[in-house]
Amino acid sequence: MNTQSRNPVVLVHGITDTAAIFNLMTTRLKKLGWTVYSLDLIPANGDRTLDFLAHQLADFVDRVLPNQPFDLIGFSMGGLVSRYYVQRLGGIKRVQRFVTISSPHNGTLAAYLSARPGCLQMRPQSAFLKDLDQDAAMLEAINFTSIWTPLDTIILPARSSQLPVGQNIQVQVPLHAWMVTDSRAFDAIYQSLNAPILSALQEPTR
Repeated sequence: MNTQSRNPVVLVHGITDTAAIFNLMTTRLKKLGWTVYSLDLIPANGDRTLDFLAHQLADFVDRVLPNQPFDLIGFSMGGLVSRYYVQRLGGIKRVQRFVTISSPHNGTLAAYLSARPGCLQMRPQSAFLKDLDQDAAMLEAINFTSIWTPLDTIILPARSSQLPVGQNIQVQVPLHAWMVTDSRAFDAIYQSLNAPILSALQEPTR
């Protein structure tokens, strides 16, 4: 892919993280010719719902990338925040490649360790996840990839990161947090960002 034709990339972090978790990934992507943006979700500790955080993402991309298509990467909780943006806040019209990394698409048992609103939404069979699953097929209209590791001890069970749409890529990375730094995961991200654009729903840039 010609570097001049690459979409900008927006990175969305997970629970208790900040954008700093993407420092290495950002450096790697910039060296390969991508323009990269990231934001700090506030609060990131589960005290607010994931849809509340998704509105922060929507406001951020409207501010830094107005009327421009882009590619979206969400890590862990950030993958669900990003899914809500894509499926419920009009992101499907702008996002051309959507990558989630170790995200609890089907919930995680680890979410039972906290009763905070955002954690409740990440429990298996939560109303939030059931709502997104009703029309998850819409992700087929864009290039969607879920990257996950069977060795994950935060996403329980680890296979919860898989969705029956798009592409699921398994990498043998031993720790959840390493999924944003390990070269095996980065190779899968690079592959996903170089995939052809599939969307028939994109609106032309004005």
